Amino acid sequence: MTAREESLTAREMLLKPELLGQRLKERRWADVAALVRYARLDVPESLAMSDPALYRSLREGVTRFYMRGGGGLSLEKLEALAAQQRMEE
Repeated sequence: MTAREESLTAREMLLKPELLGQRLKERRWADVAALVRYARLDVPESLAMSDPALYRSLREGVTRFYMRGGGGLSLEKLEALAAQQRMEE
């Protein structure tokens, strides 16, 4: 997955929080890892000037993600699961 694809996947999941549970259930580890990575890096500040509404929505999404326990997801474990999944395909 390219950096752009990861960003778009993470943004989609932040704007539609129900997707996280769905992706976990489907074992789409790369998607979940992209979300955790994006949340850790936080929403780019440059977006506040170029698209304030999207910036606000994504910031709220990151806050919801952490309030619902997303900070407990291990990025290292998710990356290992995604790598293993790629090798099996």
